[in-house]
Amino acid sequence: MKYLLLITIIYINLNGAYSELLFNGNCITCHKTNNLNKSAPTIQEIQKEYKNAFPNKEEFVSYMSRWVLNPKEKTSLMQDKIEFYGLMPDLAYDENTLKEIAEYIFDNNFK
Repeated sequence: MKYLLLITIIYINLNGAYSELLFNGNCITCHKTNNLNKSAPTIQEIQKEYKNAFPNKEEFVSYMSRWVLNPKEKTSLMQDKIEFYGLMPDLAYDENTLKEIAEYIFDNNFK
């Protein structure tokens, strides 16, 4: 029983690290955590907008991952940001990767 708990804790820590790696490797270049040299909305702006629309984690993850998989202006929650920055390009990520990233965005407090 003790080993099962340890394995579970290691898995949770590794899974969290993997999600953070996915976010930092794929998103932070454009969606910075500060307002310097912005080419897209900050991750805080995105997180706030999506959490306001989808306070439930499952709905948040589902909508965000589907939208990033196939970004369209008409389905965007951030019309004003599209006018300012343009539409996010199609990045050809798979949906499971996008769900991992969306969960990371929902769960974290970006400062």
